[in-house]
Amino acid sequence: MVQLKVLGAGPVKRGITQLAVAFEKKSGHRVAVEFIGAPTVRERVLAGEAVDVAVVPQSAMEEFLAQGKVVADTRTTLGRSRMGLAMRKGAAAPDLTTVDAFKRAIAAADAVVVNVASSGNYVVKLLEKLGFAADKAVKQPDTVKVMDHVAAASGNLLGAGQLPEIRELVDKGVAIALAGPLPDELQSITAYDAAVTATSANATVAATFTKFLATAESRAAMAATGID
Repeated sequence: MVQLKVLGAGPVKRGITQLAVAFEKKSGHRVAVEFIGAPTVRERVLAGEAVDVAVVPQSAMEEFLAQGKVVADTRTTLGRSRMGLAMRKGAAAPDLTTVDAFKRAIAAADAVVVNVASSGNYVVKLLEKLGFAADKAVKQPDTVKVMDHVAAASGNLLGAGQLPEIRELVDKGVAIALAGPLPDELQSITAYDAAVTATSANATVAATFTKFLATAESRAAMAATGID
């Protein structure tokens, strides 16, 4: 029996954590899963940290491949995630179905809370493109902090995040509610990949895990968490 170390980022956390348990039951091996912000995952993998599997947005995976930090033929696409806005639980839900409605909702909000990762950067640039001042966005370190800030606020705050992450936090009892996805014209879709790292000391078992992530069973589990 070996213990795999999976280092990942993004809204695939819930699905990967569930699938790690399923893999343990099937294989007899152990899987330790650590999810943090994508910039930190990038830094640690590029620095050569001894992890077995990296789970990151495709843009980061391309960089890992170019620098020889992952094993190319173990790369597995996990699925795609879309973005949405959350509000304080009990607040009136804004209309986000069209670009004009979205702009009205943002204008009516005291602020839009974002993280410092790629999804937050996307929203900051989107708000600027739509004509809002830079101080419309309030930054927090990660999506959990974003939603905690929205839940605790007395004003009209909206929190931006990946839809699977928002739904997971709602299920965990954070006092927020999903306001809705971004309109299609403004949507940001991020695809996530997994691959065995070049530093893995358990490359054979790690490759078995990434193959397991590509099975129909695993894809169905990911879809159930909002990753399609």
